[in-house]
Amino acid sequence: MSIFIKNDSQIQKMRVASKVVAETHQLLEQHIRPGIATRELDALAEDYIRSRGAIPSFLGYKMTGESFPASICCSINEEVIHGIPGLGRLKSGDIVSIDIGAYIDNFHGDAARTYTVGTVATERQMLVDVTKESFFKAMTYARHGRYLHEISAAVENHVQQYGFSVIREFCGHGIGRKMHEDPQIPHYKQQSRGPRLQKGMSLAIEPMVAMGKADIRILNDNWTVVTKDGKCAAHYENTIVITDGESDILTLV
Repeated sequence: MSIFIKNDSQIQKMRVASKVVAETHQLLEQHIRPGIATRELDALAEDYIRSRGAIPSFLGYKMTGESFPASICCSINEEVIHGIPGLGRLKSGDIVSIDIGAYIDNFHGDAARTYTVGTVATERQMLVDVTKESFFKAMTYARHGRYLHEISAAVENHVQQYGFSVIREFCGHGIGRKMHEDPQIPHYKQQSRGPRLQKGMSLAIEPMVAMGKADIRILNDNWTVVTKDGKCAAHYENTIVITDGESDILTLV
């Protein structure tokens, strides 16, 4: 069996980790409001994850050569992903993308959501909605026997209908004992069809969508990814398992 195909026992462990992630999102959603500091959200998330016997997957994670210094990623407005929680406070009209991972019993769960703060502009609400919709469009193809490129194309096809852009430098991924496993999952059309999806594959599919152009840059903290044109971005992610029928979305409560 490929290490990327999970058996029932492993999937059950991923289900536990993913439930912690989903519940942490529920908790933070209750606290997202104008005036709250992003480090307060980070503290709430870490406390809850640890209370469930899990460890925050992102705390100390190394991807750029430097350890990520927080338990969640908290990215506001033009920040696409990997925003570092701090003293900054949310304002009415902001959108904030929160990415959460939890590790327990040797397996990870991972999910991201973009939340609105107070009253937001119509175009920002549309960006948040379309990004989430693009994930569920992709789920139509996340089935045993389909091919990875169908997931990628479904996301971009939906996003482009609204004049938005898919971020290309970052992608979804396999997930299990490691936070990032093969295969990589682009969210835009591919020349090759990619691997054939098989029952037991566990994937983190996570469209990252920009209101303007898809060009990005990384800030001096070596983590925070922002759009070059300063326009907003949104992020939506779930951990899923391929089954004989519809995919099992583990990070939905």
